[in-house]
Amino acid sequence: MERNAIIAAILRIFAERFEIVNPGLDDNLRDAYEFDSIDAVELLHEIELLLGTRLTQAEKKSAMDIRTISQIIDYIEALSSARPPAKPPGSEERLSPVEP
Repeated sequence: MERNAIIAAILRIFAERFEIVNPGLDDNLRDAYEFDSIDAVELLHEIELLLGTRLTQAEKKSAMDIRTISQIIDYIEALSSARPPAKPPGSEERLSPVEP
């Protein structure tokens, strides 16, 4: 996933899910926008949806020190480079029914 696409997706998520419009990329989310641990859990879910895969416990734990959108973008960029590209919804292979 390209950096510009990640930035656009994250800014959209912040506007739609957290009602944070045009945030500073280097603003401390907790201080500037009262972003709390519940918001962080929801953001991790949104990142999973964006990547099309579930995050491991280690990946979730490594996100605990993230404080800015720039750090979120770096985090997603690192995760996406370590994974194969996500398949578009509906493109997964369908298994044929098993005959008895």
